Amino acid sequence: MNRRQVLDLYFLEARSKLIDLAAFLDRVERAPGEDDYRLQALRAAFAELSGPAKSRAEAVLLALSDPTTEPIAQAPGKGATGAWPGKK
Repeated sequence: MNRRQVLDLYFLEARSKLIDLAAFLDRVERAPGEDDYRLQALRAAFAELSGPAKSRAEAVLLALSDPTTEPIAQAPGKGATGAWPGKK
């Protein structure tokens, strides 16, 4: 597909997701309390959106992922949180 065809096919979906993200951030910012690692990781992932073309998806995924290679003895909880709570 050419660029125009990609835009024709996917623009409205991307627009909707962007509005959903903006609404999410508005709700988070209005809520009392401190940021946690998930919001920090999400903000780091947002920064990757202005990075080099063709590697944005990988950079966003890496911003949200655990970079360690050593296995841990026991999982800290029952489910995934979608962001790594540690420090890089």
